[in-house]
Order: sequence, then structure tokens, then C-alpha cells
Amino acid sequence: MGAWLQMNGGDGPATICTPFEMENGMPFWDLAAQEPRFGNLFDEAMEADSKLLGREVVEECGGVFEGLKSLVDVGGGTGTMAKAIANSFPSINCIVFDQPHVVADLQGITHNLGFVGGDMFVEIPPANAILLKWILHDWSDEESVKILKKCREAILLSKNDEGNKKIIIIDIVVGHVDNKEKMVDKKSIETQLMFDMLMMSTVTGKERNESEWKKIFLAAGFTHYKITHTFGFRSLIELYP
Repeated sequence: MGAWLQMNGGDGPATICTPFEMENGMPFWDLAAQEPRFGNLFDEAMEADSKLLGREVVEECGGVFEGLKSLVDVGGGTGTMAKAIANSFPSINCIVFDQPHVVADLQGITHNLGFVGGDMFVEIPPANAILLKWILHDWSDEESVKILKKCREAILLSKNDEGNKKIIIIDIVVGHVDNKEKMVDKKSIETQLMFDMLMMSTVTGKERNESEWKKIFLAAGFTHYKITHTFGFRSLIELYP
């Protein structure tokens, strides 16, 4: 971090790479794709997080999924989150969408769960709803707008006109106060800011407050949103075209 700050703190042109890239010679996602040990470690970490959060989401947020016929979990990794949704809502056809090397050997264990490989910056499979769990904080505002535009295209192209069309985002909203809370827990704020530092040092992303989220939502062509649930230091946002 010290060397990176020196490179970006002078009068000369700032470097565009992250401290992670400067140290490892390639961006985080390239290393995860090229080094199986590193990539598997990251996938296992996300799987562990999804086991905990997935159970909480289906138990407390059932209304979010009511009326949906199809859902694509973008960047869904090994499918832990999508499995929890598919098992709890058998009428929803769930697809896990991630990079080809992540989903290459994975298969659905239920009739309503499948895996598709691809690039979210190019095309996302059509569905009533798109799930983005802890995805957008990995990317800059410009990159996040591109991802959201592809998500919007996917839900508008969905052939099934029944049910709601929306994006479901599970991510940090810095400083957000739940309706049940009078103030933000100090430890939650510290955790949110720690993740902001982590995103800055490893990838091109950042954590956002509500006004920063609203800015990229509008830039991507969405008309309205609502923050419906809070899970510790993360929130669930429903985003509508």
C-alpha cells in the first residue's frame, strides 16, 4: 500500500492499477482464473458466505421472490445462493451465471437449477429477475453501470411476462439505517469502511452510500428502487426498470 500511495500521491500521472495488481503483476480476476489454488480459495470463501446469507434471505425475504418465474444469479460462483432459492421456491427456474472456468464442472441437483458460463459485460441470460449478491462493490461506477445495463436488457428480454421484473442487489449501503434501528451500529460502520479499503486495494470497486447507489441506478436506466431488508452490514435492494 505504501508504494502504491507514493505512485499516486505525487504530481505525476496516477497509476491505473490497484495495489493487488502492482504486487502480483495482474488484476485480481486474472489471477483467480489462472491460478486454481487462488481461485478455489476465493470460491470457497464466497460459498461459505452464501451458506449463511442464503438461509437468512429465504427465511426473512420470501416476499422478494413472490411472483417470479425465473432468476439468474450473476456471479453466482458454485451456486450456493441459487440452490437455497431454488429449494425454497421450486416454481422459480434458477440459473447460476459465472465465468466458464467457474461453472465448467457444475451441475444442478434439482429440476429448477442450472449453470451457464459467460461474460456479464457481454450478455446475461434473460429472466424475470437478476440477483447480484456482493458483485457491484467489486467494480467502479463506470463498470457497474455497464453491468446494470446488461441486467436491464436481460429482464426486459425475458419472454415470460408474468411476475415482476427487477434486479435484486445484496450489497453494502454505507451508513444505511434499518427502519427498525435508531442508529447505525458502530461495528457495522467500521466493517463497511474496512470493506471499502479492501475493494480499493484489491479490485477497482468501492462501497457506496445510498446517494452513490442512486447515481449509478439512474445512469443505467432504472426508474426506482427500494432498500427492503438489512443483514448486519449489508442490505437488500430491489431495483426496477
